[in-house]
Amino acid sequence: MNFVFARFRRQLAALTGIALGADKQYLAESRLAPVARAHGLADFASLVDAFERQENPQLTRDAIDAMTTNETLFFRDRTPFENFRAQALPELIASRANERRLRFWCAACSTGQEAYSLAMTLDQDAAALRGWTLEVLATDLSTAAVEAARVGSYSQFEVQRGLSTSQLLRYFHREEESWRVNEHLRARIDFRDFNLLSDYAELGTFDVIFCRNVLMYFEPDMKRAVLARLSQALNEGGYLFLGAAEPTNEANAYFTKVTQDGVWRARRRGAPQLRLA
Repeated sequence: MNFVFARFRRQLAALTGIALGADKQYLAESRLAPVARAHGLADFASLVDAFERQENPQLTRDAIDAMTTNETLFFRDRTPFENFRAQALPELIASRANERRLRFWCAACSTGQEAYSLAMTLDQDAAALRGWTLEVLATDLSTAAVEAARVGSYSQFEVQRGLSTSQLLRYFHREEESWRVNEHLRARIDFRDFNLLSDYAELGTFDVIFCRNVLMYFEPDMKRAVLARLSQALNEGGYLFLGAAEPTNEANAYFTKVTQDGVWRARRRGAPQLRLA
């Protein structure tokens, strides 16, 4: 079975960049057992065979959903949002005054709390941003997480994690046993499925990218590849927010560190050099 698990680890890394530890076999088997049953597969080995063949897109999505970590909460770690509002946003408002347009990307949005936290932060500065075009894209590898984010319905426990009473009453309404994000806030965010190993060209470029607490799960080569792509997707002078605890040596090649807790700035891109024959 160890050989079967090794095959699954290789395939998962190739498809998603996720580096599943060699000691995570029991975790993988536990999470994937319901997926195997749902698809009529006899055991873990049969699921791995099907996962490698890539003949059933739904099985692939279900297996990836089962293996992704969707731990999140509103205003997670608090400091990144404080840094964004106090430093990044005022600077961008000044530097983009002619265009009056800002684009934001939550690149691993999970079930939506980060994207909605960003939207609430922007709403707090509505006066300064009046007349601006603001676009918020939120993506995740997990289709199930993206669908939950799009619905924007959260339990009492989930809204208590990070939200003040005033924020809850201003931006949410009660629906039976849950709290749902108000329509005007949900309408501001474009939620999509997206794999960070894919081509970013279709997304355009951004002034701020949040990619927090996801690269820690990636293999080193995949992490470097994603950081390189993020650097190309960030407008000159834009900001990248990574998780404070994520190893960031690889980021130095593409970004300049702004703070010690995960805020980076796009490096200035020099003009192309003309070579004479």
